[in-house]
Amino acid sequence: MNQNFLKTIEKNLPISAAKSGEDLDIASLSAGIKKLLVKKSAVIIAHYYTDPSIQQLAEETGGFIGDSLEMARFGAENPAQTLIVAGVRFMGETAKILSPEKTVLMPDLKAECSLDLGCEPGEFKKFIAANPGRVVVVYANTSAEVKAMADWVVTSSIAVDLIKHLTEQGKKIIWAPDRYLGDYITRQSGGDVMIWDACCIVHSEFVAAKISEQKKRHPKAQLLVHPESKADVIALADFVGSTSQLLKAAQQSSAKEFIVATESGIFYKMQQACPDKKFIAAATEPYGGKVDCEASCPWMKMNNLENLLAALKTGQNEIKLADEVIKKALIPLTRMLEFRKKN
Repeated sequence: MNQNFLKTIEKNLPISAAKSGEDLDIASLSAGIKKLLVKKSAVIIAHYYTDPSIQQLAEETGGFIGDSLEMARFGAENPAQTLIVAGVRFMGETAKILSPEKTVLMPDLKAECSLDLGCEPGEFKKFIAANPGRVVVVYANTSAEVKAMADWVVTSSIAVDLIKHLTEQGKKIIWAPDRYLGDYITRQSGGDVMIWDACCIVHSEFVAAKISEQKKRHPKAQLLVHPESKADVIALADFVGSTSQLLKAAQQSSAKEFIVATESGIFYKMQQACPDKKFIAAATEPYGGKVDCEASCPWMKMNNLENLLAALKTGQNEIKLADEVIKKALIPLTRMLEFRKKN
């Protein structure tokens, strides 16, 4: 693993997660947020990995829960003039790129992503320059500045299809930043892909040997795996896909029990969609001893009702991007949206 990446992540890991629901007056906070949402023509857009209290509030107030692309698309299509993006920073930036005329707020601007942090724009620009003639494809989990350098932006739900499409055209590719997802799409597509060296510290925690033991203890359970996981974990899977695809797979499967290898926040929607089914957290080995044993993103957990209310009340933590960055980043994002419509 790249030592600079490790140092960057260690430097930026939050000291503590958000307060638990037990420490907060959830009913009072929720009531206050609901009033301000109406007053300020605002809507909550939450990622699957945020705390259930936030996901529930988004549902109750006409907001949205989804993956990063679905979140940004909802924000662009919704008439609300203020978007409260509960997730990590790149999600707020993507919402701003697709809705530059709207105010985009986040509960905490320090809620980062190891993939975003692991692909510093200046270094990535040098990487592109050192490898000319390749199509630059970046994952949605990147900064607006990195997206502005790309030919394509993709989510995990369409990454394989796009790389296959480019490979069929004879293109050679630069992929950033997740090396495990990059490895997966390369194997699936057979493409010539040069991969940046970073990873999701949550999905890299899953351990094949421990999950194999779980499968023996739960022989009827299907294993659902996010493609940001390591190759030996993916090899054990009954289904591999993005967060929204894993949720759909659980709904469509006849199985009644699932081992789930992705961030634990997804369990809220999975259990809601499949109340008669059992979901088991896939076994992990904590990344550097810094993350809880259950697969949990420390930055996602920085979102809570308290700081969401504060952002809505004061207008703090607004996402601001230079017009030129928005203009350039919109090109590969729009290209992705058009490709998804056709495929």
